[in-house]
Amino acid sequence: MHTIMGKNSFQFKQFVVNQEHCAMKVGTDGTLLGAWANAPEGASRILDIGTGTGLIALMMAQRFPDAQIIGIDIDSDATIQARENVAASPFTDRIMINREDATKFEDKEGFDAIVSNPPYFVDSLTCPGEQRTMARHAVTLNYQTLMHTANKLLKNDGIISIVIPTENIEDINSVAACEGLFVARICKIKTTPNKQPKRQLVEIRKHPVDKIDYCEEILEDNPGHRSEWYHNLTKDFYIK
Repeated sequence: MHTIMGKNSFQFKQFVVNQEHCAMKVGTDGTLLGAWANAPEGASRILDIGTGTGLIALMMAQRFPDAQIIGIDIDSDATIQARENVAASPFTDRIMINREDATKFEDKEGFDAIVSNPPYFVDSLTCPGEQRTMARHAVTLNYQTLMHTANKLLKNDGIISIVIPTENIEDINSVAACEGLFVARICKIKTTPNKQPKRQLVEIRKHPVDKIDYCEEILEDNPGHRSEWYHNLTKDFYIK
């Protein structure tokens, strides 16, 4: 999918992601979200909540050349790593990385789009190590606080896009509705044709849509062979 330069480095077409100091490594979920997430026409400000390595922020900067990107993360090591990755990229003048608690983050201008690969082990036992626990579990940022934060920070026509496990879709529907937000687009992702959807990409807006846009896609037609959909989605990022 991408060239591995070393154990902790990934080469994409326009940037390199180093990740040795990040609890959450580069993975399919983040890459899918960065390639799939939408933004309104003319979007000028995009927020990446829980930026980690900065991968999604970098992808959004590549896709939306007129937008300024802010990436925030509560983990200081991840923040340092993301800043280094941004500084080595062609997008250093358009991406700012800050160490911030998303639940306390304030912004007066508002954002056209928010992207987040949020903590997802909502009910499971926490794993050892504070850094990995914060990254993997909804300890500091659960779905309810994420939706509340999005509602506060999005412009009137703004969009938040997230990637979640399939079993959590009802939780997202409920908390979005409680915040007065509306699911607009859902893409169910299968790893292979014979497997059930393991993850879902979800787009949420401030205003209802006439009809939710549903789709179901496959990552690999056969083991090791990307589907046409996945190839087309990621061809601007993956080297081969």
